[in-house]
Amino acid sequence: MKKISPVSRSGRFAREVSADVAQFTESISFDHRLWRHDILGSLAHAAMLRKIGVLTKSEEIAIVRGLDKIGREIAAGKFKWKPELEDVHMNIEAELTKRVPVGAKLHTARSRNDQVTLDMRLWLRDEIVSLLGEITDLQRALVSLGKKNSDVLIPGYTHLQRAQPVYLAHHLLAYVEMLERDCERLWDCHSRANVCPLGSGAIAGSTLPLDRVLVAKLLGFVDASGKPQLTQNSMDAVSDRDFVVEFCAAAALLAVHLSRLAEDLIFWASAEFDFINIADAYTTGSSLMPQKKNPDIAELARGKTGRVIGNLVALLTLLKGLPMAYNRDLQEDKERLFDTADTVRATVRIMAAMLRNTKVNARACAAAASDPVLLATDLADYLVKKGMPFRQAYHVVGKIVALAEKSGKPLNQLTSTELQSVDKIFGHDVLGVFNLQRAMAKRNLIGAPGTKEVVKQLVRWRERLS
Repeated sequence: MKKISPVSRSGRFAREVSADVAQFTESISFDHRLWRHDILGSLAHAAMLRKIGVLTKSEEIAIVRGLDKIGREIAAGKFKWKPELEDVHMNIEAELTKRVPVGAKLHTARSRNDQVTLDMRLWLRDEIVSLLGEITDLQRALVSLGKKNSDVLIPGYTHLQRAQPVYLAHHLLAYVEMLERDCERLWDCHSRANVCPLGSGAIAGSTLPLDRVLVAKLLGFVDASGKPQLTQNSMDAVSDRDFVVEFCAAAALLAVHLSRLAEDLIFWASAEFDFINIADAYTTGSSLMPQKKNPDIAELARGKTGRVIGNLVALLTLLKGLPMAYNRDLQEDKERLFDTADTVRATVRIMAAMLRNTKVNARACAAAASDPVLLATDLADYLVKKGMPFRQAYHVVGKIVALAEKSGKPLNQLTSTELQSVDKIFGHDVLGVFNLQRAMAKRNLIGAPGTKEVVKQLVRWRERLS
């Protein structure tokens, strides 16, 4: 069997690892995407090593030039990754040392244990910032669709049954609120990812006088006031993956919100609802039925939530039994993290694009919103204003709904006489309750779907997202 000798193999071993072991343990097939952040960490580490006297100025310059050239080759797709070198760290270090012999000094006081968590923190910081921008764009798309259809009313649903009337914009703004909480959670996650672990070594730091503060500052691991953020326990630093789990948890909840939005869009696009029309470019057809126009983008957004939730569960299961400190099991974290980030970012982007290519069928919405039973609670409120306790009013209106069903009439077509047959408290003004526009004008509590309140919320979000 062919033998492979990875650079990480020390003189302690009498035999080389076999090819199948090398193949089983390699991670370069997926962790190569950390290359940019690995090089950034190495540049900061080199600057620190020069400051403490491990590297001379000329040695640091040679290392910086070597890393810069390697980085440009990787970016251009010209760098050859070698599986036998296991991971992104060894691939870059081995190539640097080959080109610049003094590069062998670069790993001084550094372990792949603290190096990999540094790379992941750097990478995740960038991903979170990019994702936050994409979520904001999705929020803008929701607000824009609501603004364009600010006068459109639809039934609000509970238990997927018609409940009370709401503005379509109010329904869309509910998702804007959800996404804002997602942003807050991601920013919170960012603050805990933004802590520098370099200098922790493999488990116990170093006997060399490392300047961890300098490295943290060079890599931007600082808080809002510019104070360096450093891990405070070397064992925790190399084994901590809380920031990965936290991101995947926030992303899983984001994916759930996207799935709920997708579910609404799927319902609304159906012939039974016909509230919206998604552009042809964001739908697909059937291989058998030529009339079909399927909301596949929304369905896939809903379906991909399962893998994002699965990645979170996989990470929690991975970590639950690990003893302190670093264990090779942790290599399994990256594919789950990468897949989660890729999936939610792609889903957020495509959902925003789809919404910008969606039109509202105002006529179908109006027909559904005109169902007078949606104002049954308003009828109970009418009785409350006349002094009737709500529980009694609730019971009376229930009888009226039953009377309407028995008579085969819509609720708003019952006469004053018929209403008074249930309770004499009803006056001749009662039918005014079923004026939909008047009913919506009355709903002006903060957060309610009232006419003025929805306009106010649209303005608030447009200004906030501008």
